[in-house]
Amino acid sequence: MTMETALVNQEASENLKKNRIQVSNTKKPLFFYVNLAKKYLQQHKEVELSALGMAIATVVTIAEILKNNGFAIEKSILTSTIGTKDETKNRQVQKARIEIVLGKTKKFESLMNPSPAVPQPTPDEKEESKQ
Repeated sequence: MTMETALVNQEASENLKKNRIQVSNTKKPLFFYVNLAKKYLQQHKEVELSALGMAIATVVTIAEILKNNGFAIEKSILTSTIGTKDETKNRQVQKARIEIVLGKTKKFESLMNPSPAVPQPTPDEKEESKQ
C-alpha cells in the first residue's frame, strides 16, 4: 500500500461519522429514525441527519419531532446539491441534499429516563389505613 492510498483510506474513514444517520424515505419507517436519533444522542453530544432528494422532507419531520418533544435543539442546517449518475438515462443528475445537526437538550436525560411513578395505594390499603 502506498502512502497516498493510506491517506485516502484515512480520510474516508474520518468522513464516515459515527453519529450520522443517512435517511431514506423508502427503507425504514419514520419512527425507526426518530428512535435511532435518540439512541445516537444518548451516545454522543449530537446527531447528524442527512438525506438526498425526496427524503429531505422525512429528515425535516424527524428533526421537528425531536425538537418539539424536547429531546434536541437545532445546531446547524446545511443544504447543497450533488451530482449523481442516473443509471436509466446514463447522464448526470443534480440532487438536493440536506444535513441537520441536532444537539441534546438539558432535559434530554430526564426525558429518556423518567423517574418512577409514585405508587398509589390499592383500595384494600386505603381501607386498612382508615381503621
